[in-house]
Amino acid sequence: MSTQPRTFSPRFSSRGWARIAAMLLILALAVSACAPAPAPAPAPESGASQEQPSQGGQEEAAPPPAQEETSMPAPSRRPEVVYDLPDLRGRVVQAVTGNDYTPLNFVDPKTGEAVGWEYDAVEEICRRLNCEVSWNVTSWEAMIPAVANGQFDVGMDGITITAERAEQVDFSAPYMTSQQFMLVRADEERFSTPEEFAADPELLVGAQPGTTGFYTAVYEILDGDEANPRIKLFESFGAAVQALIAGDVDMVLVDAASGRGYIGANPDALKIVGDALATEEFGFIFTPGSDLVEPFNAAIETIQKDGYADYLNTKWFFLYSPN
Repeated sequence: MSTQPRTFSPRFSSRGWARIAAMLLILALAVSACAPAPAPAPAPESGASQEQPSQGGQEEAAPPPAQEETSMPAPSRRPEVVYDLPDLRGRVVQAVTGNDYTPLNFVDPKTGEAVGWEYDAVEEICRRLNCEVSWNVTSWEAMIPAVANGQFDVGMDGITITAERAEQVDFSAPYMTSQQFMLVRADEERFSTPEEFAADPELLVGAQPGTTGFYTAVYEILDGDEANPRIKLFESFGAAVQALIAGDVDMVLVDAASGRGYIGANPDALKIVGDALATEEFGFIFTPGSDLVEPFNAAIETIQKDGYADYLNTKWFFLYSPN
């Protein structure tokens, strides 16, 4: 019997339906010992509903047209987006981070793997630019000088774009905008504003020297003295947060992104209090005069335009749980 090509359900022509109807009618008459089978029934008009007899013998009856499944159209393919980006022709890019800034760059406690927003972003940027990433790790204090002298091609560690730093390295376009907040222990009730914190001489703030959090604590909360003994310095941001949890300091300034990450990792130990203290933009850093700045800027624009950056925000700030 001739049929049309299959998609998700069979489709028969009008002639095909007529032949099936005739065969079923012949079988039904034979079973009832009636007279020889009459001439085949006329074919139904195309698209008309027709009742079919129940299945008999070994021939398989087609379902009634009224109940025939409609063929599902093939799912429309998402149009491929092609960007006119520079081609780095497989170039190896030496990237450096600190693995100390959850959820931007850190070591996953469950897997021991270095992961985070910045890892994913740079891997995607290099995928779009046709380059390969070779990852390196160094301390915060050494990172900017190391990139400035060409030891690494690109650096990242939630680095705020500032005029002072721009004298040492070249910055990419901002890839993230964040704000500074006060991160405190979950049971903290002694203060909830910068003014209340500054008014109590017993309260201590933990910070990394040279960071935006350090300068905000010095100049926006305390008295402008970078040697103020109420500021306890730590080699890494993670160490400052651990000191906060342990009770060695009473507050650490964090950007909104990192604050969500640390609270997610320690939901019963930490919280944010008060309003935003400062707004900052993060950028990748490059050796001065680097030919990678413009390609990275072009790729950053595409990941912000097509939603990849939003995908990373959701993945690392809302869905990731180290527990």
